[in-house]
Order: sequence, then structure tokens, then C-alpha cells
Amino acid sequence: MRRLLVLTGAIVLVDTMFFTALTPLLPHYVDKLDLGKGGAGLLQAMYPLGALLAAIPGGMAAARFGVKPTVLIGLTLLAVTTTAFGLADSVWALDLARFVQGVSSAFSWTGGLAWLVVASPAGRRGALIGSAFGAAIAGALFGPVLGAIASFTGTAAAFGAVAGLALILAVAAARTPAVTPEEPQPVRMLFRSLLVRRIQMPMWLCLLPALLFGNLSVLAPLRLSDLGWGAAAVGATYLVMAALEATWAPFLGRLSDHYGRLPPLRAALLASTVVTFVLPWPGSPWLLALVIVSAGFAFGSFWTPAMSMITDEAEVVGLDYGYAFALVNIAWAPGQAGGAAIGGAVASVTGDAVAYLGLSALCLLTLLAVTRYSETAAPVAAER
Repeated sequence: MRRLLVLTGAIVLVDTMFFTALTPLLPHYVDKLDLGKGGAGLLQAMYPLGALLAAIPGGMAAARFGVKPTVLIGLTLLAVTTTAFGLADSVWALDLARFVQGVSSAFSWTGGLAWLVVASPAGRRGALIGSAFGAAIAGALFGPVLGAIASFTGTAAAFGAVAGLALILAVAAARTPAVTPEEPQPVRMLFRSLLVRRIQMPMWLCLLPALLFGNLSVLAPLRLSDLGWGAAAVGATYLVMAALEATWAPFLGRLSDHYGRLPPLRAALLASTVVTFVLPWPGSPWLLALVIVSAGFAFGSFWTPAMSMITDEAEVVGLDYGYAFALVNIAWAPGQAGGAAIGGAVASVTGDAVAYLGLSALCLLTLLAVTRYSETAAPVAAER
């Protein structure tokens, strides 16, 4: 179990490292390619758009062929697209590489997390998802550092190193035993689950933080840049934010196993309502950095209990875990893309405050809805 957890954690770490490496480089691409906030938002959005397109194929691959082939497809695509992004020197090449990298992510995350949950001992699902997600956040932690390094050394060398790590992980995954489905579950089960009301709520709770992070990933680094900070300082801000999230995620998973998924989700909603209301106003880069770190901590507190809740509900309705994590991608991807693209476009027309305050209101409305919602106990929790 420990070996599988380390492998899964390493896979999602490398994936998110490339995803977040773009953040400190955004001001560079905005200046070099004359993107503007709208173009920057579109570049950020291409990754989740690719993940959305590949969410169902990734789930089908895991349910039909098994988790290992799904992971290998994802890691191979990751190596190719990371190299392509590092060599790209035009807007269309960057957008295309970012899009296909999102496709690779859908396969890697679906296969890796389904592999982990299938093998998880009773009563430890949330803790294991939290540990894997902590590793993913550690990747988010190193991503801005990688981006800051790339701003000095060049993107080809920095992102080429990520591609090499992906290939090493592919070899390790190929040598790790995995179960192949004896009776592949038909894809219609996935589509039916989208109509199940109790699955729709945790899906929304995966979509909402993606919307929040997508908006933050565009507006926050550009605002810090306007206040005088360079790529290294922006990267350091996200480094601190990710370090807090990575430390918190495993502990949050254990809490959700013991007390249920909803208490930490309600706390995350309340904190997110407050912090998105505050984000537009700081005029000091140091104060803004503090608020950004607080926002990342609040937004990141959704993921572990929300993903655990999806697997709980999937188990109740008899849905394959590969499809369960496809649901996570289906929820996450439009949120991340919408937060980045729409947030950037709205801010460029009306200002950052309108985008942030709209999200604050959305968090508050969700909090009011969740107060009237009762989760279905996971089978293990019910036994306990």
C-alpha cells in the first residue's frame, strides 16, 4: 500500500508541478506575446479544457482496460506535451501544448486515484486521498519555483526536466502490479450517475474551488506584478500557499473519515466567502500576498472531502471508481477553465472587484444550500 501511495503521489505531484509552473510566467508571456488579461485567462483555461474533453475517455479507459494502462497513457502524453510547451514560441503553440497536457492529466489523475482507492483499507479512504492530494499540492508548491527558474534559465531546459520525471514514473508504474477489470462497466453508468442528485452536490463542491482557483491564478499574479513584484516574488507567494495546503490535506482527510465530509466543507465555504470578499482591496503587495495565501488555504480545503464524498456516493450506486474520478474531472475542468477565462475577461472589462465579489456571493449561496444537505454515510462509516 505504501509503494502505491508513493507512486500515486509522485504522479499527481509531477502533473501539478507543470500546471502551476505557468503562474509566475504569466506576466512574461503577457509582455512577450501581448496577451492581455483575456489572453492570459485563455492560456490558463486550455489545460482544464483538455482535462474536460478527456474526462470521459479517461474514465472509460480505467473501467475497461484497467488503471495501469490509463496511467501510462497519461504519463506518456505528459512527457511529450511538457517538452512541446517548453519549446513553444507562439500563442497557438502554447495554447495547444497546454490543452493536450490537460488531456494527459485526466488520464493520470483518473487512473492513479482510482488505483489508490481500489486498494485502500477500510476506513482510510479520505486519509489516502488526502495524502495523495497533499503530494499534488506539493507539486503545486514546486511548480511556481519551476516557473521562476524557467524565467531565468529558459523554459526548454526547465520543462524538459519535468518530461524526464514523467518518463521515469511511467517505468515505475509499468512495474507495479494492478488489477485488470474482469467485467468492464458500461459507460452508460457514468451518464446515469450525472442525474443522481446526491452525486451532483459533491461534483459542485469540486467545481466551485476550481472556479475560485482559476480566477485567482489569473488575477492574483497580474495584480502582484502591477504592484511591483517580479516572477520570483510571485512564485514565493504561491510556494507558501501550497506548503500550507500540502501540510493540511492529509490531516483534513483523516478528519473527514472520522467526522464526515460536510463539516470541513462548510468551514471551507465560510472561509472562501470571506476571503474572496477581501481579495480586491489590498494596495500593498505584502498584504495582498497574505490574502492570496489565505485564499489558497480556504479554496484547497474543498478537494479532499469533496472527492471522498464522490467516491462514497459512487460506491453506494455501484459506480466504478474510474468513472468516479472521471466525475471529478468533469466537475473540476469547467470550473478551472471558467474561473480563468471568464474571470480574466470580466476583470479586463469591469475590474478585479466584480469578479471576486461575484465569487464571494456564489460561495455564500452554496453555504446556505449545504446547511440543508445531509450526506450519505460511506459504507465503512455506516459500519462504524
